[in-house]
Amino acid sequence: MSLFWRIFVLNAVVLGAATALLLWAPVTVSVPVLLTEAVVLIGGLAVMLVANAALLRIGLAPLARLTRRMSTVDILRPGQRLAVSGHGGVPALIRAFNDMLDRLERERATSAARALSAQESERQRIARELHDEVGQSLTVVLMDLDRAADRSADPGLRAELAQAQETTRASLDEVRRLAHRLRPGVLEDLGLVSALTALTTELADHTGLVVRRRLESGLPRLDEQTELVLYRVAQESLTNVARHADAAGVDVALTGHEESVVLRIQDDGRGIGLAHEGAGIRGMRERALLIGATLEIGAAPGGGADVSLTVPLHRVGGDHAAHQDPARR
Repeated sequence: MSLFWRIFVLNAVVLGAATALLLWAPVTVSVPVLLTEAVVLIGGLAVMLVANAALLRIGLAPLARLTRRMSTVDILRPGQRLAVSGHGGVPALIRAFNDMLDRLERERATSAARALSAQESERQRIARELHDEVGQSLTVVLMDLDRAADRSADPGLRAELAQAQETTRASLDEVRRLAHRLRPGVLEDLGLVSALTALTTELADHTGLVVRRRLESGLPRLDEQTELVLYRVAQESLTNVARHADAAGVDVALTGHEESVVLRIQDDGRGIGLAHEGAGIRGMRERALLIGATLEIGAAPGGGADVSLTVPLHRVGGDHAAHQDPARR
């Protein structure tokens, strides 16, 4: 029975009961209406309205649940589905909504994969240009300044050239650091653990944060895409700690379990509170969806932020792992 006919029948039952009561009840209506008769009629009307409201609430309860879920659903948090229940056209509507979420999640994952692939390609191109073009140009400038300083007999000029050399050398180091952040060559050459070690060491050197590492070396084999997602999530999390957390220390752990690999980053800063998720966190959620992982962001025991990325091993095993170079482990 469709939703229309269900509502129609509910109202027909109420009105039929009221009609039967008027036909066969030993109650008559006088002209003019007496007070006791008015009380009976108003009481009957109130009973009909209450009964009708209760029946409609029961019949439309699944639609209310569907409305609440539609207003809160987030396709970056997959698996949010409604249990199919109710009668009439309600189950069909809920199933259609669940199917729509399935299609949206698949399409979002596909588009995110293309976007992130293009983003990584662009990162590599920029890193290559920084290293090959800007880096080499600064190296040439540094060599020219060094030769000019050796040839100059003026102590004041030599001091200025030495200052220019230091500025150029610092700029060259910054270009190399940016190129390294855009394209982590150590990840491709030595693997995830070495890349995370280098990342945390660089963070400690540049920010003064106390970084405590617990990186297991005997992890299961991970494909390149999964390693890249783990690295980027760690990179974004540590960047957020350095910029916004006002923390003194941060713990970075990479552990392997029977069915998953878990990356966890906890700081002792101000925490996330009720802050709105920005582009960085949304980007981490998209990367997690790309490999079927689960990203959880909450409060750390010490009051800071706790970022946890859980990668199921059934997603990263199989053919992907079989083609990975064992030397990278």
